[in-house]
Amino acid sequence: MPKKQNTFSSLTALRRRLASRVVHTGWRWMQQAGAVTAQTPGRLRFGAIGHGTRLAFPQGTIFNESWIRLGGHCIIGEQVTLTAGMMPDLDLGAEPMLVLGDGVVIGRGSHVIADARIAIGANTFCGPGVYITSTNHSYDDPHEPVGRQWPRNAPVEIGPGCWLGTGAVILPGARLGRNVVVAAGAVVRGEVPDHAVVAGAPARIVRRWQPETGWQPPLRTPTPVPIPDGMTPEQLRGLAELTEAELAEVASAEVEPAEVEPAAAGTAQTRAGTAQSALAEAEQA
Repeated sequence: MPKKQNTFSSLTALRRRLASRVVHTGWRWMQQAGAVTAQTPGRLRFGAIGHGTRLAFPQGTIFNESWIRLGGHCIIGEQVTLTAGMMPDLDLGAEPMLVLGDGVVIGRGSHVIADARIAIGANTFCGPGVYITSTNHSYDDPHEPVGRQWPRNAPVEIGPGCWLGTGAVILPGARLGRNVVVAAGAVVRGEVPDHAVVAGAPARIVRRWQPETGWQPPLRTPTPVPIPDGMTPEQLRGLAELTEAELAEVASAEVEPAEVEPAAAGTAQTRAGTAQSALAEAEQA
């Protein structure tokens, strides 16, 4: 009897593994086949969709896409809602209602609701769950349910190079300048100047850069060093494997690789030499 039970359990486990493999393989195929691009638009007929732009599968709610224009090399995550107008099958005129510049990234589960014009500048990145809308319900009449009252709308403009953190909300009439950072969960209305960081609900400016003074208040973390052109994977691995003490020694050039403990001399020397080379290239860059 135990032998039969073991055989049955083995067959059950095998079937589960096979079923899991089939499901995951099928899902990957659906993600590839269901993605929307300029070459494979499926049922969607955008006003424009640039080269290299991709809408991940499954898409969220999308309607009146004839009034939506997507620039080149945009990345639209899964379950992202993109709508123009208050409901499907409307004639919205000659001008687009929703325009994304080149290189815009919109994270999974975000919503962009354009009842009035929304323009998002090139290379703006949105985290997951971002909500951008040009319409909002009014509550003027205290006796009528808010959801039944006629909404107000106002255009929204987001400048190029902005970063919108997870769960940020951009309300009607908002105008964000260039390279604005919106903290996670912030609720933005009104105008935000270039090179500002805003946080809170309602959002307020917590940091700003100006040519005369730089960042005020000053940044608390050092500026990241970009990876120089031509750096090899081996050099990057060498840097990643260094301990903090070894990295400090290499950066200060006070300790030669030969001075490392003998037991770890080979590995440490290789890592230190690789790191010194990488740091030298970074400084030259």
